[in-house]
Amino acid sequence: MKRLILRITMVLIAVLGVILMLPVPVPADGWKQAITQRSWHFPKDHGAHPDYRTEWWYFTGNLVGEKSNRYGYQLTFFRQGIQTERKNRRNAWSIHDVYLAHFAISDVGNGSFWFSEQVSRPGPGLAGASTHGMDVWCLNWRARMKNGRVLLDAKHGGTYLRLELIPRKPVVLHGENGLSRKGPLGGQATYYYSFTDLETKGILKTEKMSDPVNVTGKSWFDQEFGSHQLSAEQVGWDWFSLHLSDGRDLMIYMLRRKDGTVEPSSSGTLVEKNGRARHLKLQDIDIKPLAHWKSPASGGLYPSRWQIRIPPADISLVFSTTITNQELDTAGSTGVIYYEGTVSGKGTSSHKPLTSEGYVEMTGYAGSIGGVI
Repeated sequence: MKRLILRITMVLIAVLGVILMLPVPVPADGWKQAITQRSWHFPKDHGAHPDYRTEWWYFTGNLVGEKSNRYGYQLTFFRQGIQTERKNRRNAWSIHDVYLAHFAISDVGNGSFWFSEQVSRPGPGLAGASTHGMDVWCLNWRARMKNGRVLLDAKHGGTYLRLELIPRKPVVLHGENGLSRKGPLGGQATYYYSFTDLETKGILKTEKMSDPVNVTGKSWFDQEFGSHQLSAEQVGWDWFSLHLSDGRDLMIYMLRRKDGTVEPSSSGTLVEKNGRARHLKLQDIDIKPLAHWKSPASGGLYPSRWQIRIPPADISLVFSTTITNQELDTAGSTGVIYYEGTVSGKGTSSHKPLTSEGYVEMTGYAGSIGGVI
């Protein structure tokens, strides 16, 4: 769902001197829209979809080091379309898109959080994404699929990661065969799919470490693309990706409205151990914040502990952020202040105990993002 291109117009003006007009209420300026269900073709659809204005490739993961230290990571690539006309594709300096990227590591044992951001024009070769399969990069950060495995590589100063991700479950299509609605109007939707269970191994290092750490664990990958605007009545969203110890995976997104209600299009997906996916409607999900944390930097008041119940699946969980401060201020790229961090907890499923770990993303708590995605 991800996401996070509020004020992208100002970013493009500042970085590239390009004015991007955002039509109201639904784009009608030549960009394709996510309106009807589509035919999916993998691995080609892991690549870019330049006929749609906005697209992102979103990796998060929960990792364990050699000494049982716990880590989390986020590596995200955004493509924002500028021109629908692409006659000058062979011109390396022609600007049809701009690429942005976020990179973060949570060191749970030390209670520390680090993040960086990058933005670049495509040419010549500075950033881009293949349309034939997953290969997206922004400067020296890259995600590509080779022989069915995803290779991640990102470095900034003394902090870096190099990971190999192997899918253990098939692609999961969210919503209606991958059409994920975000509002009541036609076009207020994205095409959205995930790899919810990626076996992960590799190395990571932060500036505070003397040596890199070998890590293993589990990752989650989201890809979304579309061209729409969210409703101006929507101020932000809460997104959860959870791995359950019984082998199931749970995705939930809740779009929050100005009047304190939740957008009826909000939904989720429960993925069984065998990879079979079950669409969850809003009425199937019950979420209650149990505690909050106030950011000293932005003043945003974020939930930090939750109870989630999925009555149709007899799931009940209580979980919390593993580090208090995992807030990103991305003034240099997407211009959004948001929270993206690791969570863990426990609960029951059919009265049997289970544990959970995963990630939460929260937007709109330090300034509304209503009207734009």
